[in-house]
Amino acid sequence: MQKFAVKNLQNALEPNAALLVGSIPNRFYLTGFETSDGYVLLTREEAVFLIDFRYFEKAKAVVNSCTVCLSTAPFDEISALCQKHSITKLYVESESVSMALYKQLSEKLAPVSVSDDNRFDQMLRDLRSVKSEKELSLIQEAQKLTDDTFTYILERISAGRTERDVMLDMEFYMRKLGSEGVSFDFIVVSGKNSSLPHGVPTDKKIERGDFITMDFGAVVGGYRSDMTRTVALGTISDEQKRVYDTVLRAQLAAIDAVKAGVVCKDIDRIARDIIDEAGYQGCFGHGLGHSVGIEIHERPNFNTRCDTILKPGTVMTVEPGIYLENRFGVRIEDMVVATETGCVDLTYSEKSLICL
Repeated sequence: MQKFAVKNLQNALEPNAALLVGSIPNRFYLTGFETSDGYVLLTREEAVFLIDFRYFEKAKAVVNSCTVCLSTAPFDEISALCQKHSITKLYVESESVSMALYKQLSEKLAPVSVSDDNRFDQMLRDLRSVKSEKELSLIQEAQKLTDDTFTYILERISAGRTERDVMLDMEFYMRKLGSEGVSFDFIVVSGKNSSLPHGVPTDKKIERGDFITMDFGAVVGGYRSDMTRTVALGTISDEQKRVYDTVLRAQLAAIDAVKAGVVCKDIDRIARDIIDEAGYQGCFGHGLGHSVGIEIHERPNFNTRCDTILKPGTVMTVEPGIYLENRFGVRIEDMVVATETGCVDLTYSEKSLICL
């Protein structure tokens, strides 16, 4: 997987050009090794992973896509490698490199020209958007832990328990199952707080008649999962039921339309039209979904603007919602992987309304 990506990037370099990768997700993608620092330098002839003493021993044992080199003065080492390969132009990740780093590189590597062209940012996004079988297996493992955590917490939600307590219970259980961490800060919101799409768990106690929205995910092998379920505690109103059914109908219709070759914004429109036509126009204020992988939010996106055409092997979330300000909200989210003929839903947890 890493060797394939490295070779593709090397083949895209013109003679006397190099690519410097320093962002955490792209560095992990090219090496399979997670670090807080370091650089990958690619030329047409060589791939080098410059890493400091803290990680050097482990990196030598696990990285096989690049030559691992102990780094003590990265700018000097990058300069020496540029001289070795007669590099005159250095591409960087223009979308993530700070102005300060760009200036440093330009000064330290002169006369090498540091380019602000973003074509390798786009190429890395395109490569990462199509998951290999290995990547898909890791995402599926992460999703299984997520589904199992949902099954666990259903038996532990009760009136009087706080949102924060439920969130901590879920996180501890997921880590106990084997998750390397959490995909993102879990969202557990109830009652009026469930109208906040990215609400933060509080000390609010869950009450009977509340919707409880839980958005969470696991991490396996550096790859993430993402799912949302909204459940009810006790008896709910007819309006709550109508909102839930509308969101579920929108999600199922969108999932049914996902397949390779479809334009992303067209999938968003399917779900949005159902919600709008049900009388909830303006109550679904975020995109329908996003790609997931090394990062929880990757590209492409299901939103009103994304013209990207889905490719086989792209993992997407499908997460419509309706949020009634200061009253309640509902969101239902699955992860799916696009195929030539449709999609495979990686999320198996029940979606019909659960009243605890």
